[in-house]
Amino acid sequence: MFKKILIANRGEIALRVIRTCREMGIQTVAVYSTADKDSLHVRFADEAVCIGPPQSSKSYLNIPAIISAAEITNADAIHPGYGFLSENSKFARICKEHDIKFIGPEADMIDKMGDKATAKATMKAAGVPIIPGSDGLVGSVAEGKKIANKIKYPVILKATAGGGGKGMRVVWKEDELEAAWDSAKTESAAAFGNDGLYMEKFVVNPRHIEIQIIGDQYGTVAHLSERDCSIQRRHQKLLEETPSPFMTDELRERMGNAAVKAAKSINYEGVGTIEFLVDANRDFYFMEMNTRIQVEHPITEEVINYDLIREQIKVAAGIKISGKNYYPTMHAIECRINAEDPYKNFMPSPGKILELHKPGGHGIRVDTHVYAGYTIPPNYDSMIAKLIAVAQTREEAIAKMRRALREFVIEGIKTTVPFHRQLLKSDGFVNGDYTTKYMDDFELK
Repeated sequence: MFKKILIANRGEIALRVIRTCREMGIQTVAVYSTADKDSLHVRFADEAVCIGPPQSSKSYLNIPAIISAAEITNADAIHPGYGFLSENSKFARICKEHDIKFIGPEADMIDKMGDKATAKATMKAAGVPIIPGSDGLVGSVAEGKKIANKIKYPVILKATAGGGGKGMRVVWKEDELEAAWDSAKTESAAAFGNDGLYMEKFVVNPRHIEIQIIGDQYGTVAHLSERDCSIQRRHQKLLEETPSPFMTDELRERMGNAAVKAAKSINYEGVGTIEFLVDANRDFYFMEMNTRIQVEHPITEEVINYDLIREQIKVAAGIKISGKNYYPTMHAIECRINAEDPYKNFMPSPGKILELHKPGGHGIRVDTHVYAGYTIPPNYDSMIAKLIAVAQTREEAIAKMRRALREFVIEGIKTTVPFHRQLLKSDGFVNGDYTTKYMDDFELK
């Protein structure tokens, strides 16, 4: 087992990793930018190293600074969390070159799944259902028109290096294709330094359901059931739950088996998720693989009593997994609490937290790095907390979450708490009748 782990991340996920390391008797090193000097992850780690100014490019994405921090503190492993360098194959390779264990998959696995066109081809070869579309990148508008006419409109153009909804355009008819093509290429080049696009059939009003998987270094893979991530705004998840209210036992078995098959096809090591779109007929299609821990991992932990970070560390240390698949015995919901003003188009709201009261009680978990007096910097993602409710049934979990949201007091900044209070009372959500388009018609009152 590792003696010391450096966490190459910030905020709540860095604190989350530190807590499990402490329980396992592993020393921790926090890295931080000057903007994060007062964050709880810096206070709670055994050691802390400043790696640069507030800009991510000069701190949390600064590979030489992070490797230097690991070497001067004698860390023998690095946990990348999510975001930043967590799916950066170059970083994984550099860690290996410096004899530091990257707690995640091997670099070639990240490469295979990080490029979406390659990932799609890999899954097709493995026999995992994929959405009809182009075989790899589309070379021109003319080629795109031929493919679209074959698979039928609507279609969606996607950046091969994409994420967060950038470089994506839905095209409903042929005369819209050229403008969408130009726009998507420009945006993806600016966002990712790669303007490659591929095309898929656009699935109208789907569910976004992901399967959590774990694989060890010896070829064993298991799934830990599903999470429904369909409540989204501009392709950004707002709330997740497990089990999915749309799921059946038969569909769960089919999707779980497909996810395991997908991970085995690349000899996957570590935790990750296979993300699927599921249509109204409960036909599912591979969308992408995330080769890291997910923001929403706590709800899976709560319904199967399983510490995903602990298991992730154990796998990286060469410990075998049982290969047992896990199924939910409870119901859990996670609300992402962001420093945003939902009444002003979710505009970021950084600043000083003047007062903070976190909800508690049976079945409530709050993962956060903030506290009263903490100043949220404007430089990073706006998520400041994750509120998780777990109960015996979905109805009880919703009631518990509503109660917790009423107790959650954050003064000094705007947050998404009022939005979640309304969402949890909306008929569509309460009835489990929602898709990825649910937020399109949602009006905040």
